[in-house]
Amino acid sequence: MKQPIQIIFEDDDLIIVNKAADVLTIPDRFDTGKLSVYRYLSDRAPEKIYIVHRLDRETSGVLCFAKNEASHRHLSMQFEHKEAQKIYYALLDGVMQEDSGTIDKPIGEHPAIPGKMIVSQKGKESLTLWQAVERFKNFTLVEADIKTGRTHQIRVHFQSIGYPLAVDSLYGRRDAFFLSEVKQKKYRLGKHAEEEPLMSRSSLHAFRLSLNHPVSGKRLTFEAEPPKDFSAVLNQLRKWGG
Repeated sequence: MKQPIQIIFEDDDLIIVNKAADVLTIPDRFDTGKLSVYRYLSDRAPEKIYIVHRLDRETSGVLCFAKNEASHRHLSMQFEHKEAQKIYYALLDGVMQEDSGTIDKPIGEHPAIPGKMIVSQKGKESLTLWQAVERFKNFTLVEADIKTGRTHQIRVHFQSIGYPLAVDSLYGRRDAFFLSEVKQKKYRLGKHAEEEPLMSRSSLHAFRLSLNHPVSGKRLTFEAEPPKDFSAVLNQLRKWGG
């Protein structure tokens, strides 16, 4: 079993990690002691760790932290000015007819449901570029390039155009993905067995992060392949849901 937090790259100025799903980026507001990348990195290093950007708890993939104030300032400006590129794999519910597209819709907080976001004219500018990677019978795998970093941006944007994440308990149509859904009549389960889901978290993975090194200026690109649950769903869709 892979470690929930894997260090991909580290030098005197920044740390790049591959975060597993269900791991927090920073401690939650109640500081319950649940594993977070920030606490993990802070405990293992003498220097202060600085947060550059975040991933939702259920989202796996590449995440960047700075190791000094100057690097933090430099990296944060790259994200603010859209110089850093964040590419996500998103498995969507439904078959996208177009090969690529742009979703340019402002996002704000839901007026009645805490923690939920919606497309709102009173919200902040939000821009997502997407490209279809692979189509299945009832699903589409896309690469999403977010030019702004709004809370739940990818989840809200695709839901707003009728293609929510294949698995998303807050914005989608299901909170887990079961093999029986794609195998249908060909699926067989033991008499006393209960089917376990292939995936039970948001079908979203931060696949690639590109940025300029805060000191050398060299363009760096880091990638993290989809984890076991995401890969399992894709493999079954290729086999049964093509």
